[in-house]
Amino acid sequence: MENLPLERVNVEVFKEIDSTNDEAKRINIEKEFHIIVSDKQTKGRGRKGKTWSSPNSGNIYMTICTNKDISLKPISLISGLICKKAIDQLVDKPIIMLKWPNDILLKNKKIGGILVETESKGLNIKTIVGIGINLNIKKEQSWWGDLSEFKLDEERNKLINLILINFISVIDNLDAKWLDQWKKSCVHINKEVEIYDGERFVKTAIFIDIDNQGNAIIETKNCREKIISGEISIKGIY
Repeated sequence: MENLPLERVNVEVFKEIDSTNDEAKRINIEKEFHIIVSDKQTKGRGRKGKTWSSPNSGNIYMTICTNKDISLKPISLISGLICKKAIDQLVDKPIIMLKWPNDILLKNKKIGGILVETESKGLNIKTIVGIGINLNIKKEQSWWGDLSEFKLDEERNKLINLILINFISVIDNLDAKWLDQWKKSCVHINKEVEIYDGERFVKTAIFIDIDNQGNAIIETKNCREKIISGEISIKGIY
């Protein structure tokens, strides 16, 4: 890994693992950041326990974990924005859009996602940020998207490196610009969305904004309200 502050970072690379997030829960962090990368996951997962297909086909399966106190930062949204900017930089044009709170999109298909978890041991809180990005997937998985048209397979390590460098930089120096940048990249700002609680449909609303804590601001016929967590399904998006 180039240009990483190795005095602050441990990096582990696996050919195969159950889940990079699960490995992050098992380890003791000895430096500020511990990075886990694997070529394949046998038990990859997304939000709400959903399966994340993780074959050995050149995709990115990685986790960044830290004991630093970043609990007040909307880390899922920020991580998605970091991934977007790294991909855009590598292909040299803006191609990636974002869906609240953790999906990475290309041409209205999900090509990546963020899974943030925490582990508490006494007064220590470990923040675990899982990142999955499809560089190349099989045709039978075509309901997902990937980045195969940009032929990034051979630049996988470069993309991982860009994400890690930018992640550490942002955690060290988060400024207010991330909020406007995320909103400009959001595929459903000022569009109608469907709000779900798990699999249960709750309501239809207009997605108006996000606040500086990463909460969604929606508007119905009756009022505006804040959505802290939940599943939002957007019509016309994968």
